[in-house]
Amino acid sequence: MSLRKAYFLIFLVLIVDQLSKIYVKTNFVLGEEFVIADWFRIHFIENEGMAWGTKIPGEYGKLILTVFRIFAVVGIGWWLSDSVKKRHSNYLIAAIALIFAGAAGNIIDSVFYGVIFDDSTHNLATIFSPVPYGTWFHGLVVDMFYFPIWEGELPSWLPLFGGKHFAFFNAIFNVADVAISTGVGILLVFNKRAFPKH
Repeated sequence: MSLRKAYFLIFLVLIVDQLSKIYVKTNFVLGEEFVIADWFRIHFIENEGMAWGTKIPGEYGKLILTVFRIFAVVGIGWWLSDSVKKRHSNYLIAAIALIFAGAAGNIIDSVFYGVIFDDSTHNLATIFSPVPYGTWFHGLVVDMFYFPIWEGELPSWLPLFGGKHFAFFNAIFNVADVAISTGVGILLVFNKRAFPKH
C-alpha cells in the first residue's frame, strides 16, 4: 500500500469520526440517548480519554495523558512511514493507518474540544463558543455508540457476580475507537500476513 492510500484511509476515518462527534455534541445533551434498536443506541457521553472513562488522577492527569498520546501518535506515524518505505505487508500498513487515525481522532477531542465547545451538561453545545468549557489539552472525548446486546440480572448461583445487574456489551465508544480496535484486530487475526517471515 502506498503512503498516499494510507493517508487517504487516515483522512477518511478522521472525517467520519469528527463529523459524527460534532453532530452528536451539537444535537444531544450529555446523557441523551436515541434508540435505534434494543441492542443499538446512540448515547452521548464524554470522558477524559481512556476506556470506560478511566482517568489518570491528579491535577495534571489529563494533560499527561494527552501529551503521552501525542508522542505515541508521532511514533505510530514514523512506524507507518517506515513500513511503507520498506514495502511491508498491506495488512500491516492498513492496520497502522487505522490505529494512527483512531488515536489522532481522540487527540483532536482532547486538544481542541475544550476551547471550541461550551458545556453539554444542560444545553446543546455550540461550536466556537465564546464561553468554552475547558482549556487547551483538557478537552473531553465524545463517545456515542452503545450496544447493550443483553442486560439483566445474573443467576444467583454464579460465584462472585450472582444476583447482580449485568450488561453486555456496556462500553460506549466512537469511530476513532472502532478504527483502533480494527487495526489491532488485523494485527492479531492476520498476524502471519502482517509480519511475514522472509
